[in-house]
Amino acid sequence: MLIATAVNEEGYREVIGAEDGVCSLPSCWIGFFQMLKMRGLDGVELIISDNYPGIMEAAGKVFPEARFQQCVDRFYQNVLSLLKPSKRKSVAKMLKAIHAQDSKGAALDEVREVVAALDNMKLTKAAWLVESGADISLTYYDFPGEHWPRIRSSNAIGRLERDIRERTSTADAFVAGESSSMRVFTRLRRIAGSRWGQRRYVSMSH
Repeated sequence: MLIATAVNEEGYREVIGAEDGVCSLPSCWIGFFQMLKMRGLDGVELIISDNYPGIMEAAGKVFPEARFQQCVDRFYQNVLSLLKPSKRKSVAKMLKAIHAQDSKGAALDEVREVVAALDNMKLTKAAWLVESGADISLTYYDFPGEHWPRIRSSNAIGRLERDIRERTSTADAFVAGESSSMRVFTRLRRIAGSRWGQRRYVSMSH
């Protein structure tokens, strides 16, 4: 399932779209984004996601005015996956220091220091990934500081997806693909009508 949520102009979360699909090509993401746009999605300022293949290209074509934020936690996972377990704890501390800075300029300075340190440790693949990919994990710095904890990762939709998996995994089998989709859609409607959608997620006064 592809699921999209958004924060509206009043600061409340909404489930804005869901459909069957597994995306590995820009065309798949373009189709999903175009569906959202045809249904009335407008004024998109920031798209937060894991950096799936093709998603940035698709976002740029359908929502050219929007910025892209790679999930910080997934960025860490991608870098750490290149390392031996013995190196991960120390490097994780270095990566977290990047996003602990008070400004984007300071974070970029920290990126350069981390890249140099990784090169000195002979961790060239990790150094290359940090150097080439850190920038899109820092987009949130261009938005109000009060929003940073909410918009620097895709954890919010990750929790929603875990809820969906728990609900659908209770069935041994589905009669048809449509029945699994309907179970997901029903759960999403319930979530949207619960405290999840009724509690203000961010203050838009900033």
